[in-house]
Amino acid sequence: MRHVGTRRLETNRLVLRRFEPSDAAPMFRNWASDDEVTKFLTWPTHASVEDTRAILVDWLSSYAREDFYQWAIAPKEREAEPIGSISVVYANDDISMVHIGYCIGRAWWHQGITSEALGALIDFFFGEVGANRIESRHDPRNPHSGMVMEKCGMRYEGTMRSADRNNQGICDACCYAMLRSDWTSARA
Repeated sequence: MRHVGTRRLETNRLVLRRFEPSDAAPMFRNWASDDEVTKFLTWPTHASVEDTRAILVDWLSSYAREDFYQWAIAPKEREAEPIGSISVVYANDDISMVHIGYCIGRAWWHQGITSEALGALIDFFFGEVGANRIESRHDPRNPHSGMVMEKCGMRYEGTMRSADRNNQGICDACCYAMLRSDWTSARA
């Protein structure tokens, strides 16, 4: 892969951009402090905006790396108010694969926003970075996350039993992926 780092991306409704120090309060308010949002995630609900600031400090310093990908999801009309995040949580350069994770504030659920953001990342990673495989997974008790993946053209590959851990404990993992050849065929 030809890593290029977290670049600004735009869709019809969204701006996907690097986080900034000023994003701590809206990130905490809009999703990181909500137990319903973090219920099936691998990181704990933030107890204070200081927890959020500490994460942002780490992310901001990591933007210097070309292989670090972490975006704030923001509506175009309110770019300073992020409503979620989407990132590469794991990459394997040996097989040109990125694993995507995402979350969005509850007030923005069921509006197609996460699918729009994931679709932009799929195009970015196949078109600019040269990935061969993009994958993601979800807890089967969170089927809406799988619907996001399916809407973006990712294929269900199976469920691994007791293969993951999230805030609910050890859980199954429903695995989805898209290959470069799938993406190329869909665009033809």
